[in-house]
Order: sequence, then C-alpha cells, then structure tokens
Amino acid sequence: MLPTGAVEVSAAVGMPSRPWAAVALAHGAGAGHRHPFLVGLADALRDSGVAVLRFDFPYREAGRRMPGPAGHATATWAAVMAQATSLVHEAPVFAAGKSYGGRMASMAAAEGLIAPEGLVYLGYPLHPPGRPDRLRVEHLPAIAQPQLFLAGTNDPFVQPPEQLVAAVTSCRSAELVWIDGGGHSFEVKGARPPAETIGAGLAPPVIAWMRSQPARSAGV
Repeated sequence: MLPTGAVEVSAAVGMPSRPWAAVALAHGAGAGHRHPFLVGLADALRDSGVAVLRFDFPYREAGRRMPGPAGHATATWAAVMAQATSLVHEAPVFAAGKSYGGRMASMAAAEGLIAPEGLVYLGYPLHPPGRPDRLRVEHLPAIAQPQLFLAGTNDPFVQPPEQLVAAVTSCRSAELVWIDGGGHSFEVKGARPPAETIGAGLAPPVIAWMRSQPARSAGV
C-alpha cells in the first residue's frame, strides 16, 4: 500500500524443495526484476537452497524509467518482505538489492519498516559518479541488522574507496567484500561474460555471509 493507494507489482519466485533461507531481491534504478544479472544471482541462490523473491518497484511497473518517491520504494519493501517471509517456515529472511534497490532496503530498515535477518548490497551507490561530496550514508548507522556490502574496486559510485570503508565502519555490524576490478555492475574490463554469469558469480560470498549470521543460522 502506497500513500496514493494500493499498487500491484510484478514479481518472480525461485523456490527450492527445502529452503534454509529466503531472499527478497530488488533491481537497480535502470532495470527491472527480469534483468539477467538478477536472474543469474537468483538462480544460483535457489540452486543452493535459498528461496528468492524478485520484484519490481512501482515506477518500473508503471513503465517509467526514473525512480519515484523514496517512500513508494520503502513501502514496497515492507510489503515484499512480508511476502518473502511467507515463503519459508521459520527460516531467516534477508533483503538484497542491486544499487538503488539495496539503498532503498537500507532506508526501509533504518526507518523500521523492515527487519530482515540481514541486508545485502550489490554495488551500494555511495554517491553519484564524480560527486563524492554527496554521500548517501547518514542512515546506515541506524540499521540494527547485519549488512554485507559487495563492491567493485572500479565502481565509479564508490570512489575514492576509502569513503565506502568509512561508511561500512560506521555501521553497527557490517562487512565489505571487494570484487577486484569490478565496475558498478561487477563487470571487469577486458572480460565479457554475460550479465547472468556475473550475477551467479556473486552467489558464493552472499551465501557464505548468510550462513555465518548467528541469530538464526542456516539449517535451524
């Protein structure tokens, strides 16, 4: 439910036979839930026993290319997390998002609208490219849940890298994993794997981190 009324958004579910966790997975600002990067990651997570719910934000559902108000995105996150929780029985549920989608999840968590087991940021947009003076970090220390930042060393949204390190350090509980040579979509200069393969390649560190969380560990 948005401030303007009820809105339905498109979504897709990947369900293993016996899920030990669930992930709600959001797209970046310029792509929807069907983007090959997200599909590749979601399929790899599902094959590792994680239920995955991919979804679109309302602006994408309406056919617009630019994100709408942040309140619309955080309200969507609240509804999606409730749906993701219903997919599994007493298993941990995580929130993950590519760039904008992850940032909106962090805002929803900071505002207390969602309370996932943890949050995973796939290329957190620390600042607009070339504008390191416009940091998007004020709310991060307010997040109670553990956070995992996956970032490419060549990502223009986190230059200089020291700013991202400082942002992660400011969080209550957070880890940072650098993808050597990766850009904002984790592409590496000179290599040309398909986006689906790149997304799938991020599954191992995400799964390892999810399993390491002590509160409701995998298999409980």
